[in-house]
Amino acid sequence: MRESPLTHLLVAAVVVLVVAMVVYPETAFSAAVAGLKVWWDVVFPALLPFFIGAQILMALGVVHFMGVLMEPFMRPLFNVPGAGAFVVAVGLASGYPLGAVITSRMRKDGLLSKTEAERLMSFSNTADPLFMAGAVAVGMFGTAAVAGPIMAAHYVGALLTGLALRFWRAGQDRSEALGGPEGWILARAWHAMVAARRADARPFGQVLGDAVRDSINTLLLVGGLIILMSVVIQVLDRAGVLPALGGLFLLVLHPLGLDPSLTRSLISGLFELTLGTQAAAQALAPLTDRLIVAGAVIAWSGLSVHAQVAAIIQGTDLHIGPYIAARLLHAVAAGAATALWLAWFPPAMPTLVPALAWAAPGPTAWLGRLGAAMVQFLGAVGGLAVLAALVHLVRSRPPAGSR
Repeated sequence: MRESPLTHLLVAAVVVLVVAMVVYPETAFSAAVAGLKVWWDVVFPALLPFFIGAQILMALGVVHFMGVLMEPFMRPLFNVPGAGAFVVAVGLASGYPLGAVITSRMRKDGLLSKTEAERLMSFSNTADPLFMAGAVAVGMFGTAAVAGPIMAAHYVGALLTGLALRFWRAGQDRSEALGGPEGWILARAWHAMVAARRADARPFGQVLGDAVRDSINTLLLVGGLIILMSVVIQVLDRAGVLPALGGLFLLVLHPLGLDPSLTRSLISGLFELTLGTQAAAQALAPLTDRLIVAGAVIAWSGLSVHAQVAAIIQGTDLHIGPYIAARLLHAVAAGAATALWLAWFPPAMPTLVPALAWAAPGPTAWLGRLGAAMVQFLGAVGGLAVLAALVHLVRSRPPAGSR
């Protein structure tokens, strides 16, 4: 069997990386330690409760409840079943990569078709609000005044991406709606949840144990990829490979009228979103240009997150290609939305404010992040429920003139 050129390219890239790690062992070691610290101090405590909670909610049938309730809302807008609302709500609250994790699990359970899962994963795997408001706006840019344009552009970009993807392979590979067509929508949602719980049949103790085990295994995978990408970025930077890419990114910045000093941000953001946004915040460029690039980098999310998603969907029939294409679309949409927002609502002069709980030091910082994220999750679910109820009421009204 003939190997593809991509296979040879990957082999060559891995060989170069290993040689570079041998040549620069101190850089590789310090980068691995930095990646491990980020995973242990931030990613692990932030995502573990949501991983466990999402697994338990799925076992209890909550996904089936939301699947029936949100079908009138999710299907017309995004061409995905109502169960996708659960993924969107969890993704909004917890951030990367939980949207991909839940989508992969729902595909394995048969709640989503292949096309629907690829479509849903491509716009529901978003950054969480506390990262954008706390780490980026306050921690990197030094002001809460820029949190609004960063967050608004990110979620507007995600919404536009989801609306655009509804036409991708439209009419193909569609899953069946949950709960049946007859009866009051809340009653159908409740019956679907009860039936799903009975079909699972695992005692709660087993559900909890399985959720903890699966969540830790997934987070170990995520941690390994974070450490690996940290090493890759630092070693390539030390070897002079990343600076050499600056000329390519000038071809992107120059036609858009953005400051050339932001090439460093795009180079770093290509691999890892935190490094990219930090480089944008520190660049010697106008604030507007820095915010546009930071918004695009957050939407792109970096090859580090892409590698996590690729590893998470292993064992399913999902492909990473549509996800990466959607990230490019999201980056363009978020950058454009940031520019429009700043044109209409110029940000106030940066003023330093106290760090939010996400970015504040101390052993209890993660408690503030967890509590705020839970509020966001409940708010997202409540908002989607209200929209679904309104859509159901409008669609159930009799035609004008009928009795």
